[in-house]
Amino acid sequence: MLLPNIAHPLSHRGTGSPSQGTRTARRWNSTLLPFFEPSLQETLEEVRGVNLSFATDFDAAIKSADVIMASVSTPLKDSGAGAGYAPDLQFWERIARLIAQSAAGPKTIVERSTVPVKSADIIKQVLAFNNPHPMVVLSNPEFAREGSAMMDQASPERVLIGGEDSEAARAAVEQLVDLYARWIPRERVIVSGLWSAELSKLAANAFLAQRISSINAISALCEKTGADVSEVAYAVGVDSRVGRKHLTASVGFGGACYETHLRNLIYLSRAFRLPQANT
Repeated sequence: MLLPNIAHPLSHRGTGSPSQGTRTARRWNSTLLPFFEPSLQETLEEVRGVNLSFATDFDAAIKSADVIMASVSTPLKDSGAGAGYAPDLQFWERIARLIAQSAAGPKTIVERSTVPVKSADIIKQVLAFNNPHPMVVLSNPEFAREGSAMMDQASPERVLIGGEDSEAARAAVEQLVDLYARWIPRERVIVSGLWSAELSKLAANAFLAQRISSINAISALCEKTGADVSEVAYAVGVDSRVGRKHLTASVGFGGACYETHLRNLIYLSRAFRLPQANT
């Protein structure tokens, strides 16, 4: 979702290379996109073929790129140690190998997917083992909401960019900051450490899921006592310390992201032997 917004206000050229292959790239180059998102089609029509293209030649796309924004699926493991809680990073390892095989010089790889903290270490190890050129890995997690993704990218509440404390990483962070600053106010761009950026997205979703779970629990109590959960939610939400968003009772918090990220956090807490964070 970010590429159309980057291309729209900028003179930079972007190339999308879908990992699913020719069929997916063909759909991105047509009016029948792989999925629907309000205003995505209209935005693409303005920039596709101008400074945004979708290619099937992964090798050429990597060779020509200075910054590679990678968005890769990170499902839960379904077997082995940590099954049902630990993230399956096989797709990240695969994309890192593909980048390493194709890169003919230094590259900046940007994590756009939500990944568990320290995932960049695995990516860097794969890159270093398979390619002699220096590589920088940054974290730039996606905070867009389904149904509002294009608006969230065009005018986000914040953009988070994390990098290591090295000269090369700081230069790469500034390059990415300058890119965003062409259409996003500089004060909305947050620069942090690499691990802080990776953890922040997981933590944000955990807080949102917690709010929904809390109001759902209160709604059960409302049913037994005759209280109106919408009135309770309003009374609670007008407190500026709490806020009114994400206080709508429902059958659950919906979608797969919140549950997946909560399970990732539980796995991390267990791995680091932090019972106080695992309750």
